[in-house]
Amino acid sequence: MDTVKRTVMILVAAVLMAVNLKTFVRTGGLIPGGFTGLTRLLQEICVLLWDFEPPFSVINFTLNAIPVVISFKFIGKKFTLYSCLLIVVSGLLTDIIPGFTVTTDMLLVSVFGGLFHALAMTICLMAGGTSGGTDFIAIFLSEKLDIDSWNYIFAGNVVILCIAGALFGWEKALYSIIFQFTATQVLHTLHRRYQKQTLLIVTKKPNEVYEAIRETTNHDATLIKGEGCYMKQECDIIYSVVGRDEVRKVLNHVRAVDPVAFVNMIRTESLSGRFYQRPND
Repeated sequence: MDTVKRTVMILVAAVLMAVNLKTFVRTGGLIPGGFTGLTRLLQEICVLLWDFEPPFSVINFTLNAIPVVISFKFIGKKFTLYSCLLIVVSGLLTDIIPGFTVTTDMLLVSVFGGLFHALAMTICLMAGGTSGGTDFIAIFLSEKLDIDSWNYIFAGNVVILCIAGALFGWEKALYSIIFQFTATQVLHTLHRRYQKQTLLIVTKKPNEVYEAIRETTNHDATLIKGEGCYMKQECDIIYSVVGRDEVRKVLNHVRAVDPVAFVNMIRTESLSGRFYQRPND
């Protein structure tokens, strides 16, 4: 993906994120997850205690300072720079653009706010960036230290929501959970890089099919010798696990080398062992 296209996608994601924060999130007084939610919480606390709302960008930039350094050093330089572009632009736009109300129905605010947040995040991730904060931390822990960070991130979000509920009312905290749940489910549907798919390919050209998988995804495969139960003929089965975002590309290449190959795709819920993950640039 060329630089111009990635930059445009990051800017579009930043605009969507800022507009969402100034419409749905602010209208409902919602607390999103991660550093964005922590920033909103700190803003609300400042208003409550001192009747002063500090700029969103200042708090968010400060919180992201250390994670940005970690990401630049250990995860990927371009990945971090594109992420910083999103953080800076979305932060500044959140402070600049005027807030407006689309609807005052809290359920609609929570659901559509989560939907737009997930859409912005999907565009950002497709461009090879992230919204920063806990995303940097999660990627670092999972890719570099092989630690499942989900429980830690979830626990942090729970703490933020508990503080928000205690200070500003549990109704807003509960609607914030709906917001986060909607965003998570939509993002899981739209962005498939970290999801896995098992392929079982019955073919008469096992070497060509394997090369197609290898060249397309850099994943390995296993050759299984079998026998067709009806025709009683020997057959070859190629077994491989690829990313769900790579499936369409793999199928196109497999069809090109063996148009009559029989392909069974199985959603992989969990995987243990070595699995090649494309590095962040």
